[in-house]
Amino acid sequence: MPSSSHEALHRIFQKDPALLTRALQSVLRIPFPEPREFAAMNVDLTEIEPVERRVDTLLRAETDEGDYLRVVESQGDIDKRKRGSWPYYLSYLHEKYHCEPVLIVITQSHATARWAAEPIHLGVRGCPSLTVRPFVLGPDNVPVIVDEREAERDVPLAVLSAMTHGRGRQAAAILENLATALRTIDPDSAAVFVQFVDSCLADRQAQQMWRDLMTAIQYFWRHPLAEQVRDEGREEGRAEGWSAAILRTLQRRQIDVPADVRDRILASTDLDELGTWFDRSHEVADARELFAEGP
Repeated sequence: MPSSSHEALHRIFQKDPALLTRALQSVLRIPFPEPREFAAMNVDLTEIEPVERRVDTLLRAETDEGDYLRVVESQGDIDKRKRGSWPYYLSYLHEKYHCEPVLIVITQSHATARWAAEPIHLGVRGCPSLTVRPFVLGPDNVPVIVDEREAERDVPLAVLSAMTHGRGRQAAAILENLATALRTIDPDSAAVFVQFVDSCLADRQAQQMWRDLMTAIQYFWRHPLAEQVRDEGREEGRAEGWSAAILRTLQRRQIDVPADVRDRILASTDLDELGTWFDRSHEVADARELFAEGP
């Protein structure tokens, strides 16, 4: 069965098909024409014979240069069987829909990215009858977005950055800036992106940090995953999550936090109060301004 991270890595392009165009153009430097319209398509490529073949995500993009089929494959590990199935997918789709198929592979693994990018040659060695060149999005080329303004400019790309680099050294900075950027988009879209990121964080420490941040801005609690956390008696953890998020924000902004201020933040269990302090932590010049009376 596909893992949740497997699903998230390709479903983000169903949520925001335009992100795939930006990734092809800016990350892979492929002059893909600007689509006028997108259409999600049936991912089942099974023929009359009982051989089941499915792609992960299939999108049709209408452009001034003609229609393209964008085949998105989420790849966790190296799978040599794909060297045969990927050419099949492209040939079948070209014949069925009479438009150009484009294969995009997305992965969190450096090794898998290098393997997936290798051209697939079928036919006579040195003179193949068919060559397939997958386009690969992975930790080697997806940008590491650690700047708050950059994350706000393109939230879906910042989400893809977090999903791809969530296990790296810069995970904390990526997640903190993404958490802030999510506040600038509509809550329903933000809640979906939160779940995508959560599914892709294999590092437990990074995942807990993400859940603490999402607890603080309450997007996390809009999702079914929150029921599991609540069932584990996490009400106290919500206050801890707020406190941790406030202190991390001040630290990231290089605001000095005196011991008495830290103690007051950590001692509070009032979620409304902590929420107010969290909002102020993005703006104050002095940590004591968190506790100012009034708005």
